[in-house]
Amino acid sequence: MERGQFRNPRGGRGGRGGHRGGAHQGGGDKTAERPKKEAILDLNRFMDKKMRVKFNGGREVIGVLKGFDQLMNVVLDDVEEVMRDDEGNESTRSLGLVVARGTLLVVISPVDGSAEISNPFAAAEEE
Repeated sequence: MERGQFRNPRGGRGGRGGHRGGAHQGGGDKTAERPKKEAILDLNRFMDKKMRVKFNGGREVIGVLKGFDQLMNVVLDDVEEVMRDDEGNESTRSLGLVVARGTLLVVISPVDGSAEISNPFAAAEEE
């Protein structure tokens, strides 16, 4: 065997990492075979409208929807963060332009056409 021509018992060249080596033997371009996935939520009708976005750590912001992609990453302008303390007092701070990552979004809803209601399960917990 020449120097550098190591063979393992499974047939392939030696080395580390368990890679197979050789040319790619795939079945062609798989993206061309699949139809494009349709978005679960169509945000086009909410463009340039005020949206309320709640994040996965409890944060909440209100801003004007300026853009989004299929991963639900959103761009909001004129954003204000809504902060609540332990007593329920609400205050806001201005953030300006925000790019929010889609994996962190819990709720996204238009400000117009939605109203906050009291917790219907609060009475059941007290009993």
